Amino acid sequence: MSFENLLVESDGAVTTVTINRPAVLNALNVETLKELRQAVAEFEEAASQRVMLLTGGGSKAFVAGADISQMAGLGAKEGEAFARVGQELGIAMEACPKPIIAVVNGFALGGGCELAMACDFIVASDRARFGQPEVNLGLIPGFGGTQRLTRLVGRGMARRLVYSGEIIRADRALEIGLVTEVVEADSLMEQALGLAQTIASKGPLAVAACKDAILRGADCSLNDGLELEVKAFGSMFETEDMREGTQAFVEKRKAEFKGR
Repeated sequence: MSFENLLVESDGAVTTVTINRPAVLNALNVETLKELRQAVAEFEEAASQRVMLLTGGGSKAFVAGADISQMAGLGAKEGEAFARVGQELGIAMEACPKPIIAVVNGFALGGGCELAMACDFIVASDRARFGQPEVNLGLIPGFGGTQRLTRLVGRGMARRLVYSGEIIRADRALEIGLVTEVVEADSLMEQALGLAQTIASKGPLAVAACKDAILRGADCSLNDGLELEVKAFGSMFETEDMREGTQAFVEKRKAEFKGR
């Protein structure tokens, strides 16, 4: 499918999706949210693709926020519907069995920060900025920010950021656990692609099981999470990939995983 607001490219087993609305700093309107949902679905279905990089077009922004011009005239029902479109995208990204990595090249504010948090983790440029400044507009985060931010940085820090609308630097985002890695802006995409290729070389069924266990285990007790893990571990013994991986280790060669 062709997209109006996205650029989609493949490099080996890695798909790069670029939100391409630089004139409005890649602001998320309903159309872009729906295109992202479709891009995630196509990536999930593509057998040859194993990792997605999600980034923003231009040099200034990953996503500077939701499209305020589209929100300004909405009533309560329409506002709720708009939030649901954003939340459904985040849920679909988390449910995708393949990793999605946010590559944040600039501003990730409001809906942009929420979009990044719905990814498996965030690799950021040292020029990136993060925040949930919705209170400056008399709003609250609507695409999952109050929930995912709390789970990533803790209740107190989430309250501080959301209540104040403060925008923080990438190094501060790394300190509080919002960001996984900060790299120099000039090498951002190169390093993100290298990381994605490393992950893509691993057993895809195992990576998917890791993603599922971490996501579901985070919301249950330790004992229930351990049970999720042991079941997932056992299921790997029924896969061709596990046979290939262990045999390759014994034979001191690189494994050729097929995702079966």
